[in-house]
Amino acid sequence: MTNNDLSNIAAFALEKAKSNGASDAEVEISVATGKSITVRLSELETIEMNNDKSFSLSVYFGKKRGLVTSSDFSLQAIENCVLSACQIAKYTQEDEGYGLADKSLLAKDIADLEVYFPFDLTESFMIDHALATEAEALGFNKFIKNSEGVQFSNSEANFIYANSNGFAGGFPSSRITLSCSVIANDDGQMQRDSLYTTARNFSDLRKNIDLGKETARRAASKLNPKKIKTGRYPVIFEAPIATSLISTLVSALSGGNLYRQNSFFLDALGKSIASSHLTITENPFLKRGNASTYFDDDGVRVSERKVVNQGQLNGYFLSTYTASKLNLTSTGNAGGAHNLIIETSNVSFDDMLKNMGTGLLVTDILGHGTNMVTGDYSRGASGFWVENGEIAFPVEEITVAGNLKNIYKDIRLIANDVYLNSSKYTGSILINEMTVGSNN
Repeated sequence: MTNNDLSNIAAFALEKAKSNGASDAEVEISVATGKSITVRLSELETIEMNNDKSFSLSVYFGKKRGLVTSSDFSLQAIENCVLSACQIAKYTQEDEGYGLADKSLLAKDIADLEVYFPFDLTESFMIDHALATEAEALGFNKFIKNSEGVQFSNSEANFIYANSNGFAGGFPSSRITLSCSVIANDDGQMQRDSLYTTARNFSDLRKNIDLGKETARRAASKLNPKKIKTGRYPVIFEAPIATSLISTLVSALSGGNLYRQNSFFLDALGKSIASSHLTITENPFLKRGNASTYFDDDGVRVSERKVVNQGQLNGYFLSTYTASKLNLTSTGNAGGAHNLIIETSNVSFDDMLKNMGTGLLVTDILGHGTNMVTGDYSRGASGFWVENGEIAFPVEEITVAGNLKNIYKDIRLIANDVYLNSSKYTGSILINEMTVGSNN
């Protein structure tokens, strides 16, 4: 369906909401199609096709809200949704946070963010591409003896958001992902690893040969782990894992946790919350970015800004609702943060290892061990022990612990091996010292 088709449905829903007495209304409509190919041990396993449709309508009677969702886009179904939403709203509790964004905050300028590239690769090409990826992994060395498969998928989506304040906007997007997972075996001792690459356009994907080889190398490198002593050591969070540190920081600075008093960074605006090595820029307009947009889920315009500047907190992540709860103004973050660019320290990953000297490199984390109120942090982990700036041997069944308020303050370096598969574009992060627990 085209944007015009979605716009017509949205306009119909908003008109019906008004005619049924709603003071305000907003609607989001999306359609998505996709295909996924899975191969394993040199054979095609599955071909999956998906077609998804979603219609979501919120109506407001003053500060009362009714919400309905549907996958039926027929005009009769839409009208029934409107009637149901209006009926729900009449029986709900008032909430002073409910309502549309102020008209002055709504986005007016349309931006081409290069997030849509029609997928024109054939099914046979996708299969051959996946098989070649797995072949590179299985042929890497004698320890790679099994595969959990390679998946190659693509999706294309289109959406529109509109509200009764006169805003309507939307755009198509695309996503292509290639993932590989293999198992290394050495005399019955097995280790697995998986990697993936994702992009808006096929040309931006990591090369499948490189992905296959790197997945196999990582799996084999985990074989025959050794024990380490419990203690306090420098810790490097490898770039893909470092994104979790940034995600937790975003969560602590998000309106939902702030107004509920469920954050270890309450009343931190304008204060130093991290080491001077941490600078985070939000760039919603990043071309081909993983979270690029010109408006948020409330229709509010977005802007490029430095959320954290050399450790100082300059802004929160607020939607219209959470900003209202905090008596603040929306930052254009309904739906989340938009492309966080973490400034690097202009050092390579290898130079970071040398700078650390002796300590722990974390390449995998397990479980959920973060207390959002206190900042206490404890996660199961595995990775590699580093001695004299060189990786010495793999380790597993360990924990890394500390308090996040100290962890962010203890950031020593951020490497330039920036991870591109996330909306948090960060390199590996070196923390001066954390508690490392082992079952030795």
